Amino acid sequence: MLPDPPLFILWYDFTSWLLDKTEKFPKKIRFTYINRIDNLALDIIEDIIEARYSKKKKDILRRLDLRLEKLRILLRMCHDKTFLDNKGYEYASRKINEAGKMVGGWRKQQMGSK
Repeated sequence: MLPDPPLFILWYDFTSWLLDKTEKFPKKIRFTYINRIDNLALDIIEDIIEARYSKKKKDILRRLDLRLEKLRILLRMCHDKTFLDNKGYEYASRKINEAGKMVGGWRKQQMGSK
């Protein structure tokens, strides 16, 4: 069994933190923000796994970048509406940026391999 790649480890830990955080958001926003945020975070984990084992990584990595951007915007909206405090927003932004850089590096590597 292969060891988990750094991107997977980073995102797994972040998603665990995020799910705990969104659980504490007001129930009134469950169907507008929380479900979308949680699902995006979980979809990203699935994309990372899929990209790791797929021979056609380019489309998956592009989709992964897009999902990271969507999540970034949703969390910014939550911060603006004060559902997410400054400390939480800064942490989330750092982790999403770090994941984005890793995905970008992976995409560049794929472009060089063809």
